[in-house]
Amino acid sequence: MNGGAISADGAESGRRAQAKEERRSRIVRAARDLIRETGDTDLSMRMIAKRAGVSLTTPYNLFGSKRAVVLAVFEDERDFVVRFGRLQAANALDRIFDAHDLGMRYFIEDPDFYRTLWKALLNTQGADSTGLATPERLERSRAAWRALLEAAQDEGLLEPAISADLLERSLSSFANGTMLSWAMGAVSTEALGPTTALGYALALRGAATAAGAALLQARILRCQAQLAGD
Repeated sequence: MNGGAISADGAESGRRAQAKEERRSRIVRAARDLIRETGDTDLSMRMIAKRAGVSLTTPYNLFGSKRAVVLAVFEDERDFVVRFGRLQAANALDRIFDAHDLGMRYFIEDPDFYRTLWKALLNTQGADSTGLATPERLERSRAAWRALLEAAQDEGLLEPAISADLLERSLSSFANGTMLSWAMGAVSTEALGPTTALGYALALRGAATAAGAALLQARILRCQAQLAGD
């Protein structure tokens, strides 16, 4: 009898969790659709709840704030971790640029949507001056890129005496500047990928060993050719 009760409780708990996840997915889809339709991330919770077919309290209960809903849209759109895990690269430097190309693909395939999200992401006028880039999200991203740079050091392609942490910060600053220029229309969608890759390659060449420098020089020439044909 007790075993049956435990099983029933477990099944009920599983159904509640599934229903909660289904409501969460509906809210994220609703917000994503509204952002695409309006070109604006400043959505009201009432609009989101109505589109998702849930009560007004549900988005607050599941996410806590409108800002958290929009951030969930950004995160859900980017199944980056799964795709990144499938990458096969000949060396650690190529893996860095493969990761870059993978990230750029999202923006190139849906530029209007991602421009809207990046404007919100880079908006630092909120109460905590981080826009949508929460400290937790920033640290996850930084840790992933540091790991890629450290792998290149381990393979003898980047100088181990140069701080991977500081190098990651330099790359991130350049990437954010390029993304801001793209979001504001100063860099075309076609030029976004090679522009960022060229900046990465130039920065990394300054930290490269002789073996790494040869790989990066070839990358620089390819990026220049792409931009010349833009």
